[in-house]
Amino acid sequence: MIHTPVLLNEILSIFCDIKSGIILDATIGYGGHTKALLDQNPNIKIIGNDRDEEAFLYSKNLLKNYGDRIEIYKGPFSEILSKIDISNIRGILADIGISSLQINKNDRGFSTKSKTLDMRMDKTQILDAKFVVNNYSFDDLVRIFRDFGEIKDAKNLADKIVKYRAKRYIESGVELAEILGPQKVRKNSVSKATLAFQAIRIEVNKELEELTNLLTSIEKAKFKDCILAIISFHSLEDRIIKNRFKKWEKSCICPDFFIKCECGNNHALGKILTKKAITPSQKEIKLNSRSKSSKLRAFKIYGK
Repeated sequence: MIHTPVLLNEILSIFCDIKSGIILDATIGYGGHTKALLDQNPNIKIIGNDRDEEAFLYSKNLLKNYGDRIEIYKGPFSEILSKIDISNIRGILADIGISSLQINKNDRGFSTKSKTLDMRMDKTQILDAKFVVNNYSFDDLVRIFRDFGEIKDAKNLADKIVKYRAKRYIESGVELAEILGPQKVRKNSVSKATLAFQAIRIEVNKELEELTNLLTSIEKAKFKDCILAIISFHSLEDRIIKNRFKKWEKSCICPDFFIKCECGNNHALGKILTKKAITPSQKEIKLNSRSKSSKLRAFKIYGK
């Protein structure tokens, strides 16, 4: 099993000055970022977390030789801060994309080529893609295709599914892809089916809610100087991160119609470290096509 972590050099650069304390890898996945950070920063400890059982077990085995420098939890990344002592956290990393290893495994049902239809990150949860496709109302299907897939003709795709499932139950990714058709989005090489699959996956795993809840838990926490780095793969996720970072950097939180500041002008949580999102080099994209849509944003939280 080979996993290539995206934007690895950029992540190592962001965290290179952390000489002690703990870095939290909220989405440890298959351990690529964590292993590199442990090697680069020899005096730090890493707390890892993932809700995917397979990734959790794989990382535990991969990193077992690091002894007490690594500790791994299983569960949603939005909940990890409530499970650990945050007093010595100096960095937080969250790579919130899906792994190519998950996509490529037929039994996970993420792919348009899958003979199953599942898409759960946590296979113990009840809601899966098969239920969404076969039981969601026309309006709900339109909602997820429009809001999560940003597909303009969402009604057309929803209509195709509703008409097909009236005759037979939809069992596989291959079958669903055939129903949706091979049409491409404008000049983009991405098909509408791929965007629809992505939208269903976001719905199944409540991915935008997870991200929002993680950011909220970070905002409420009392950190002593902490660097936060988040890698996203979807424009909706990147927008949430970008807007939250802008909010955190604002010192004055008075309404716009106030002529004079009355809030104390001391509400900034920290400063944005990445003026623009960092994207992969052409060299990285050539070596790992999955990295193409990745965006990295970083924020420095001040100690108070």
